[in-house]
Order: sequence, then C-alpha cells, then structure tokens
Amino acid sequence: MHTLLQDIRYALRQLIKNPGFTATAVLSLGLGIAATTAVFSVVWAVVMNPFPYAAPDRMVHFALGGVTAGGYDSFAVTATQWQQVRQLPAIEDSALINPHRMTIVGDEFPEEVRASSMTGNAAGFFGVPPLLGRAILPSDAVEGKDPEPVAVLGYKFWQRRYGGDPAIVGKTIQLDHDRYSVVGVAAKRFTWDDADVYLPLKTTAGPESSELEARLRPGVTHALAAQQMQALVSQFERETPQNFPRKPGPLSVIGLNEQFLKAIGPSLALLFGAVLLLLAIGCGNVSILLLARGTAREHEFAVRSAIGASRGRIVRQLLTEALVLSLTGAALGIVLAYRLLAFILRLLPENSVPHEVAIQINLPVLLFSVVVALLTGIFFGLWPALRLSRPDVREAMQSGTRKIAGSLSGRALHNALIAGQIALTLLLLAAAGASVEGFLKLAYTKLGFEPRNVMLVVVPGKETTYSTYEQRRAYAEVLREKMSEIPGVRSVTVGNGAVPPNSGIPTAIELSGQPSSAEQQARMNFVGENYFAVLKIPLLQGRLWNGSENHSAAPLAVISESLARKYFPKGDAIGHSIQLTLLKTPPPFVEVPLSAAGWLQIVGVVSDKVNDGLRKPPVPEVFIPYTLVMAAQNAFLVQTDVPPLTMLHEIGKTVASVDHDQQISQQSYSLQQLIARQPEYAQGQLISWLFASFAVLALMLAAVGLYSVVAYMVTQRTNEFGIRMALGAPRSNVLGLVVHSTIFSVGIGVAIGLVLTLALQRVLAHFAADSVPGFSAMLVAMIVLALVALVASGIPARRAVRIEPMEALRYE
Repeated sequence: MHTLLQDIRYALRQLIKNPGFTATAVLSLGLGIAATTAVFSVVWAVVMNPFPYAAPDRMVHFALGGVTAGGYDSFAVTATQWQQVRQLPAIEDSALINPHRMTIVGDEFPEEVRASSMTGNAAGFFGVPPLLGRAILPSDAVEGKDPEPVAVLGYKFWQRRYGGDPAIVGKTIQLDHDRYSVVGVAAKRFTWDDADVYLPLKTTAGPESSELEARLRPGVTHALAAQQMQALVSQFERETPQNFPRKPGPLSVIGLNEQFLKAIGPSLALLFGAVLLLLAIGCGNVSILLLARGTAREHEFAVRSAIGASRGRIVRQLLTEALVLSLTGAALGIVLAYRLLAFILRLLPENSVPHEVAIQINLPVLLFSVVVALLTGIFFGLWPALRLSRPDVREAMQSGTRKIAGSLSGRALHNALIAGQIALTLLLLAAAGASVEGFLKLAYTKLGFEPRNVMLVVVPGKETTYSTYEQRRAYAEVLREKMSEIPGVRSVTVGNGAVPPNSGIPTAIELSGQPSSAEQQARMNFVGENYFAVLKIPLLQGRLWNGSENHSAAPLAVISESLARKYFPKGDAIGHSIQLTLLKTPPPFVEVPLSAAGWLQIVGVVSDKVNDGLRKPPVPEVFIPYTLVMAAQNAFLVQTDVPPLTMLHEIGKTVASVDHDQQISQQSYSLQQLIARQPEYAQGQLISWLFASFAVLALMLAAVGLYSVVAYMVTQRTNEFGIRMALGAPRSNVLGLVVHSTIFSVGIGVAIGLVLTLALQRVLAHFAADSVPGFSAMLVAMIVLALVALVASGIPARRAVRIEPMEALRYE
C-alpha cells in the first residue's frame, strides 16, 4: 500500500509538473466520456427502462395497420366487447381508458384539465402505486352502476395547481360542476394519457366506447395475440362500425415503446454512433500524448533502471500515471455529462419519447464511464509502459541527448493514430455537414402561408352547454368578435381542422360532371372568410365567401391549387360543384345544417400551403365556411401586432367574460411553435445541433493531437535541425521535413475517411436520409479539416524553422 501511495503521489507530481499535457489529455478524455455518457443515458432510459408499469414488455396496443413514427390507427370497444377480449387465452389482463376534457371550477379560477376515466381494475393492470392516498379501486367503478365521485390527481397537475400540498387528499374538487373527492395523487412517472385527473369509468351495456389496453400472458407472441384477436375485431367492426376508421388496415399488436422507437430510434442510433466516434478520437488523443510523453522520458527511465528500478516498478509507475489521468478525465466527463444531458433534453422533440421515461445519469451509465476510463488508461498506458520499461541504458545515458528522429516503431504508431483520428473526424464532419444542410433545407421550406405573429387558440366549449347548432354558431361568432376587439389583435378567424403545417380532415370527394372514384380524395378545412388574409394565402382565381355568406352557412367552397390542377386541368374549376363524402354521415358530436351534405359550389382557387408535414408535398384541399359544421370546440387563429403569446392571458380573460366557466385550452401555441414542434423539424434540429457540436469537438481534438505529434517531433529533432542549418541547409528544407510526415498522415487519414464515409452512406440513409453526406458536405469537411491540419502543424513547424543553429546544437 505504501508503494502504491508513493506511485500515486509521484504520478500527481508529474502531471502537475506538465500542466499542458495533463489538461489536454484530461479534456480529451472528459469530452468523449461526457458526450458518450449523456447520449447513452438517453438511450438507456428510452430503450431499456421507459415505463414504470408492471411487465411493460407485455403491455400492448391494438393497431389497424402498421405503426409509423407518426402513430397508428386504433379502434374503440364497448364494455360488453371488452369482456369478450378479457376471455381470450392470450390476454392476462386488460383495461378500458377514456380520455376527455373537463373544466375544474369552484376554487380560484376555472381551468381546462385533461381527464382520463379508467375501469376499476386499472390500478392492478398498471401496477404503479400512487404517491399519496390510494388509487381507483374496483369498488369505485362497479359494472352497470354509476361510478363513485372520486378522483386521483396527476403528479404535474398536483404540483401546478395545488403547489404539491399533500393536504389536498381528502378534499373535494369540482369538475364540470360535479363534486369529486380527491383520494390520491399519482406517482411521478405515472403519466398515462398525460392526464391531470384520473376518474373511475362508467361501464354499462350501452353503446359508450373506450380505448382498449391489454397485457399478454408470459410467452405469448404479438403474432399469436393478433391471431386470437382478429375474429373479435371483425365482429366488433360489424357491431359498432362508428368505432373504426373508414378504411381499417390489418390488425397488428404493438408494444408500448414501438411507436417511440420508430420516431426517435434512428436519431438516437446516429447520435450514439457519433459520440462513440468522438470517444474514439478522444482516446486516440490520450494515446498520442501518452506515447509522446513516454518516449520523451526515456532518459529518465534509463537513469531509474541504472540505479536499480525493476521493470515491474517502471511499468506500475507508468500505469499508475495513465490511470490517474484516465480517472480524472472520467470524473470531468461525468460532471460535463450532466450539463450536456440537460442540453439534449431541451432539444428532444416533444412527444418523441414516452412521458413516463426518467432520463438521468444512472448507475449503469456511471459504471460504463468508469470502465471506459480504466480501459483507456490500461490499454493506452500499457504499450508505452512495456516498451519503455526495458530501456537501452548505455544508449540512453550516452551524452544525455535525445534521439534524433525517434524510433521507427514510435513514428509509425504516431502516424497511424493521427491517420485514424483524421479519418474518424472526417466521417463525423461529413455527417454533421449533411445533417446541418438537411435541417437548413427543412427550416427554409416554402410554407405557402405566413406563420409570424399568428397563434392558435383552442376554446373547448361544452357539448351540454352548447348543444344546438344555433347555440354553437352564436358562441363562436361572439368569441371571434370579442377577441377582435382586444387592443393589439389585428384579426381573428376560425380555422377548425385547418391549422398548418398539418391541416385538413381526409375525405372522399365527388365532382360534378366527373365520374366518382374512391381515388378522389382531399382534405376539408372549416374556416372563416378572413382565414386566407390572416395566413396571407394568395387567391389565384375566383373569389372568397363574405361574412354574411359565412353566417348563413352558404354552400360554397374554395379549393387549393393542387386540387384544381389535378381535377380541373383546363383551369375551369370555378362554377363547378363538389361534394364531401364525410359530411353525408357526420360524426355524432357535430351539428350541421342540411346544406352541408349537398353539393357545394366552387367559387375560388387559392395557392397551395404545406398541410402534410414539412417534407411532404401539399395534399389537395377544400375550404368551406366553418358554419357548415359546428362542434362544441373551436380553433381560432389570432393575428397580432405584437408577439402573439404575450396576448394569451388577455384572450383568456376575454373568453372567460363570455362564459365564466370556459377557459382556453392548454393546446394554444404560436404557429412558429407548431412548426418547431413538428417531429421532422425537431429531430432535424436535434441531429444537426448535436452532430455539429460533436464534429467541432472532434475537430478540436484532432487538431490538438496533430499539434502534439508535430510539436513532439520538432522537440525530438532539435539537434538534427541545428546540424542541418549549421551545414547550410535552407530553412525551407527544415520546414519541408516537418510538414512532410504530417501531410502523409493527414492524407492517409483523409483517404480512409472518404472510404468510410462512402461505405456508411447506406447505413446513414437507413437511419436518417437527411444525414447522408453528399459531395458538397464531404468537400466542405475536407477543406475544413485541411485548414485545421495546416494550422495545427504550421505552428510547431514555424517554431522549427526559427531555431537558431548554435542554440539547437547546444540543446540539452
């Protein structure tokens, strides 16, 4: 133990004595470990431990059609159908969930809340004990009876509304003027449906339907569960067709995490690959520095060997120094990882990971970092330790001079390490350049509308309060007029289902004078007459309807440029009529006048705008007066003279002045926010920011490594340069000697990097098409890398040619 402490003290003295070497090595390793630890923490949480539920690997959703990054189509079931599902041999347990909106009133201020009603067995199904109080019990939701008026608060809602006060348990709250007793607070990670309150669900033999969730028995595969469910699903579709999509796809059973992995999995894989490259570059830097440092200390080890130090003692000393360096780098990496993880969490696209996930630096990640640090110290400290532990004492002691050019094996290893660093850095730079280029293209996509100073305000009216068509129309018109009177508001329009960049409700269409076909599809939007002015969508042909026509629900329609081009190639769309199939059998929660189901006259054609995400081309659209379809909820587009979100509080007060129990929805955003929330935009931003950051770090590490090697070589060959210049060699020859080996190493690295980049293009295309390096990205990466290499090698090279011959001859 005494000897070990001696080694550690000596190692610390050596590292403090050489602060430049120590800081560079520690920072190189720390940055690599920080990036790897932070990204690995995200991967671990999302892939390995995303849910707190009982046996989450066996919990499943039932989808109609395949799951995509954008979601999947599902279906609802009645309580009677649910009982049939529970009898299937593949199903261990199942629960019904019914998410809906309510308003909490009676204390402080009214607020819209997300409610989730659950069957009485839900607590056992999910298996997550509440934080306070109790969960909903089977006795709270007895089948065939009205449920008990009890509520469990969601953790975030409890914190936001009640400041985390535990005394709320046992008190009553009012939801839609009905009183509920608070019996518990959900656990922090229990966020099913992102609900604010959880209530018992009424299960009767009636037509009421809810979402179906299930857990499979151990050993049951998704394919077997789908096979057993298929007959029941076909039966349910015949019994309750209104609970199914119009064109349901084949039944599939999907895991809880499958949708999220499709959405964020490719991005995480790319980032994890990037940080592994960065870690490799950082470890390469440490190895270069350790080799250079060890070779420079040959004379020291020769002296120690001459006075009796054993080979094992020298190996142990070098390994101790390498491990102290590695563990210091790991400690720095862990500290930096916390900061980097917070940065990554801010960039993660909303709804791209389960809200139950707890992303943090955890024990497995810490162990991973420590193991990487130890392996780095052992691996990159052992080779020079073994080589230098048997010094040639006679050669090293003669005249005390350094070797003129260093050993051939040492130079070859240095050149190989530099070439590897350059290759990996070029690969990372090319991928970063491609991701940034792809994101910039996405960010500057032609939208076809103006999102600045416009926000979405959703007002979820109650179906019971506003039940008739006239009540709903009058309420919407009063709200629009009141909002328009607010100082700072320029214009207000209704845009139900018409909020870009994802807008419109898909429906089949029929066109007058043309044969009907199932392929004739469009998206319908319910908008006010000034919708196009608010979003600055140009009118290309015809006219728009006016305010009186909107009030009277005139059977008029305006179509998009793509629809006119597709179905009226002669440019004669104006005057024709269109019929929207979905309005013939509207959903039960909307009220429509008789004119909505008939033919609508086309009076105008407007320019296309994005309506199917930022990457896909616009889908044909139909715009009709919002008064043709009146739901209890309305979406208003508010154009302001100031940053729109600063007006949200005033708009909320105005809505409450019309109906005190009514508040604006939490789903109110500026249109620029809605664009930034798009999965493709948010993921592109995440990839480009982190790839660019990692590439810059890799470039800096490669530059430091290159500088270290060239500076080390210049120091080792100082005598040689002095002799050459004393014999008349021009300084340009000395400069050429310094630069030649650097150019060779960099050239080999660039060639290998290009080969790797081209070889990995298919892999990158599989994960993210926007991150595939093209010719321009690779060219820019090579230019940047060449400039950095020139500067990194030029500084010590300049120092070499400025050496005075007599000073060099006296060196050491």
